[in-house]
Amino acid sequence: MFLKAEKICGGYGKNRVIQNVSLEVSKGDFLGIIGPNGSGKSTLLKLLTRVLALEEGFIFLDGQNIAQMGLKGLCQKIAFVPQETLIQFPFTVHEIVLMGRIPYLKRWQTETRQDFQIVEDALKATDCFSLRNRQIDELSFGERQRVITAKALAQQPELLLLDEPTSHLDIGHQIQMLNLLKTLNQDKKLTIIMVLHDLNLASEYCNKILLLHEGSVYKEGSCEDVLTYQNIEAVYKTLVVVHKNPISSKPYVVLVSKTKSEK
Repeated sequence: MFLKAEKICGGYGKNRVIQNVSLEVSKGDFLGIIGPNGSGKSTLLKLLTRVLALEEGFIFLDGQNIAQMGLKGLCQKIAFVPQETLIQFPFTVHEIVLMGRIPYLKRWQTETRQDFQIVEDALKATDCFSLRNRQIDELSFGERQRVITAKALAQQPELLLLDEPTSHLDIGHQIQMLNLLKTLNQDKKLTIIMVLHDLNLASEYCNKILLLHEGSVYKEGSCEDVLTYQNIEAVYKTLVVVHKNPISSKPYVVLVSKTKSEK
């Protein structure tokens, strides 16, 4: 098993958000994490990437306990794209993405031609190449999100975790970003764990779904097993109808208004 979490717990101070969560992710999986606001999705990602320390439990990556891995080695294997990124200095986009190569550099070593090529490829893949000379604090939230994703790709990780990667993107860049991730997942066997609020995007792009409820796993499995109207109504407390997408045959969730439409 590539990534394995065993009964992990954690949160912020005395506020324990994640309660006894266990999950297994195989190499090449594309796992979507869904759940209502406050269910612990972002906190779970932070625990899996060691941004937050575990209170209980263990996380193993390729058989290694991540708590015992060196930071440089961990960053060569795992890249994390948070929902919001605060950068207080006016770095250029190129400089930001180049930081993704730091885990591969020795002390006092400068970047090589190969490093610059990897950065250029990441900028082009995320449609950021035209922004490369702009300062990061001049960009919109959506543009920043694409830049931070490019930085993560420049790390060339084996496991990529993303927290709401489409939240600030227009519909065109949403599909472009998710298509890129799907291509990397299928062609490069990049293992991806992604938090999404949009259940239909999760259904279309992920091969497995983890549904969180109040900090615990409510249901885990294929899109068809998790995205049922019973599961969604129980966790989200709202009426839905689940159809089959006529093109992809994946589950498609339709919200049902409780108010009667005027005739």
